[in-house]
Amino acid sequence: MNCYQAKAGELTRNWYVIDATDLVVGRLAAQIAPILMGKHRPTYTPHIDTGDFVIVTNVDKVVFTGKKWQQKSYQRYSGHPGGQKEEVAWKLLQRRPERILQLAVQRMMPKNKIGRHMLSKLKLYAGAQHPHQAQAPLPLDGIFGRPASAGALFAVKPTPKAPRAKVEAAPAPASDAAPATE
Repeated sequence: MNCYQAKAGELTRNWYVIDATDLVVGRLAAQIAPILMGKHRPTYTPHIDTGDFVIVTNVDKVVFTGKKWQQKSYQRYSGHPGGQKEEVAWKLLQRRPERILQLAVQRMMPKNKIGRHMLSKLKLYAGAQHPHQAQAPLPLDGIFGRPASAGALFAVKPTPKAPRAKVEAAPAPASDAAPATE
């Protein structure tokens, strides 16, 4: 039996849009990363980019839990002596609001060439508008609770089942033999 291996040219890429208003950064990133990698598809192949495009709007309205706005810091390094900078999360949100979610998703992706290519399919916008209406993106709801292990999947609305008719059991046949006495 052969395993299916996806080819690069035979995949159709879907576009999804997520509104990040009041969503927790890490939980949202945990929902986005499997979509970018293609792990939500049954045709996932590790060495081929099988992922879809994800558009995230309102990234300036994401939230952290706890006191992370004051305590979480982001570092960057220019490569020169004395060029290491450290910045608190709330300052980075003011300066570059899309960078917080981008770093969270980037750290969940593979750290190689294909991971950088997958990350280029992530489109982040601080406002509610985005220039990708021509791709007709499908809306995805953000996960407010703990994400499922399968990533972001569309949940089919359950249809109510018709109540089952009760089948009455036939009475047990009475035996003619008298009960045994000791």
